[in-house]
Amino acid sequence: MRLWKIFALALAAIMLSSQLAVAGPTYDRVMNAGVVRVGMMTDSIPGAFFNDKNEWVGFDVDIAEEVAKRLGVDIERVQATNRTRITFVQQGRIDMSVANMTHTRERDRVIDFSITYFFDGQKILAPVGQYTSHEDFVGKRIATMQGTTSEINIKNLLKELGDPNYERNVISFQRESEAFQALKMGSVAGWSTDSTILLGYAAQEPGKWELVGDFISEEPYGIGLPQDDSAWRDAINFALQDMWKDGTYMEIYNKWYGPDTPYYFPMTDKIEVWP
Repeated sequence: MRLWKIFALALAAIMLSSQLAVAGPTYDRVMNAGVVRVGMMTDSIPGAFFNDKNEWVGFDVDIAEEVAKRLGVDIERVQATNRTRITFVQQGRIDMSVANMTHTRERDRVIDFSITYFFDGQKILAPVGQYTSHEDFVGKRIATMQGTTSEINIKNLLKELGDPNYERNVISFQRESEAFQALKMGSVAGWSTDSTILLGYAAQEPGKWELVGDFISEEPYGIGLPQDDSAWRDAINFALQDMWKDGTYMEIYNKWYGPDTPYYFPMTDKIEVWP
C-alpha cells in the first residue's frame, strides 16, 4: 500500500474517533465529568444578569443550579447571547442553554428542547403616558433583540398595522442593556421583547416606563439541548418536573417574580408533569 494511502486511512480513523467522542451521549459525558456546562445570559434582568455586587444571579441561574443539583453534578456557567446560545449547543460548547429562549419549531430543527419551564409573552415598553396602543407606534422606531422571535414578531405586527417602513423601523440590538439605553436616549419610541425582561429594566427607574398594549405573542421558554439525546433530555425534564412537584420551582419563581419583587409577574400556567 502506498504511503499516501496509509496516511489517508490513518487521518480518516483519527477524524472518525474524534467525531464519535464529540457525538457521544451528553448524559454519560456529564455524569462521568461531574460537570454540566450551562449557557446563560448576562444582562437579561431578572432572568440572568450581574447585580451591583458583580454576582451572576437571576431566575434562569437558580433554575440551572437546581437542575444541576438534582443531577448530582457541578455547574460551569458559560456566558451566552441571543445569537450564540443555539450555536453553542450545536457545537457542543454547552450541554444546555438556560437563556430565556422561546421554543419554536424552527429552532427545534437544529437543537432539542426541554418541556416549557417558563411562560412569557412579548410586549412594548415605552415612556409613561406617551402611547396607548400598538397603533401609536406605526411609523416610529422600535428597539428589539437581534436574532430572536421578538425581532420577527414586532416586524410582523408593524407590517400588519400598515407601517410601510416596518423593516427599517425595527432597530435590533445584541444586548438588552443596549436596547434599554436606546430607549432612554430617545433613539427609539419603544422597546419590544419578552415582558419579564422589560419589567426587569423598567424596575431600575420606577414610574418612568410602562408596558403598552396587549401581548404581541406567547413565548414559552424551553431549555435548549443537544439534538437527538433522549437520555439527557429525559434527565432535564424529570428534574424540572420534580422541582414543580415538590414546590422548589415556585420558591424560585416567587423569589424573582412574586408579588414582593420589583418584577411581579403572576404565574399563568403550570409545568407539564408526567405520571
